[in-house]
Amino acid sequence: MQELKPIKEGKVREIYDNGDSLIMVATDRISCFDVILNNEVTKKGTVLTQMSKFWFDLTEDILPNHMISVDTKDMPEFFQQEKYEGKSMMCRKLNMLPIECIVRGYITGSGWASYQENGTVCGITLPEGLRESDKLPEPIYTPSTKAEIGDHDENISFEQSVDHLEKYFPGKGREYAEKLRDNTIALYKKCAEYALSKGIIIADTKFEFGLDENGDLVIGDEMLTPDSSRFWPAEGYEPGHGQPSFDKQFARDWLKANPGNDWTLPQEIVDKTIDKYLQAYEMLTGKPLDK
Repeated sequence: MQELKPIKEGKVREIYDNGDSLIMVATDRISCFDVILNNEVTKKGTVLTQMSKFWFDLTEDILPNHMISVDTKDMPEFFQQEKYEGKSMMCRKLNMLPIECIVRGYITGSGWASYQENGTVCGITLPEGLRESDKLPEPIYTPSTKAEIGDHDENISFEQSVDHLEKYFPGKGREYAEKLRDNTIALYKKCAEYALSKGIIIADTKFEFGLDENGDLVIGDEMLTPDSSRFWPAEGYEPGHGQPSFDKQFARDWLKANPGNDWTLPQEIVDKTIDKYLQAYEMLTGKPLDK
């Protein structure tokens, strides 16, 4: 069996070149505040891959995505080992656009901090009198630039996203920026409405897009996972304070409350984190994770 090495390693994902396709493996690593923690969270990679598959299938009517298969039998023999089962996705190769497409349907996190300061989020003026965790009148699109590992993404305005894309795709900056914004909001609206019907509020999320060989826009990377989104339980939702969540907020909160943690979580926090991921998966898909 030929051993393969990743051509790129992200905070959580490893990407392998498979000739005319890529194989993306979601590891069990967990990152908070752009730092990879020392713990692994068993099954986390499987949740990320299978949840992305679920959303890719659900949104094919809006936009195509890069997924070819999540069955390791369709992949080289190297991936047919237990540690890759359920975690690996064979994908089309895309020319990725250098923008993180963030959409916020509720005001929370850094958006809430910014609003308290000056009534805006990423330069967008919002109505007065919003409370923390309030639903916004309409979802807002707040793009950011993509940072290298160890750096922080930088929030930019829509107009700045036009200029940023223009640098990479001369003459196409505005066209691509508008397509990114419009598809991001369309995807969010459809998926947020679906999730709400299953008892989950998607407060915000981020998408990444690329261009296929014909220059058409395609969803890449992951989609609407607890790593890339804020999921809240609809039951008990109450604006005016922070909400409990189905994502790695447990881990973030513990790290904040315990300085000098050496980026290592206690096992109890790791267990609570994966329990939340699994619960979100089951609520959204209607079935338990089978891997």
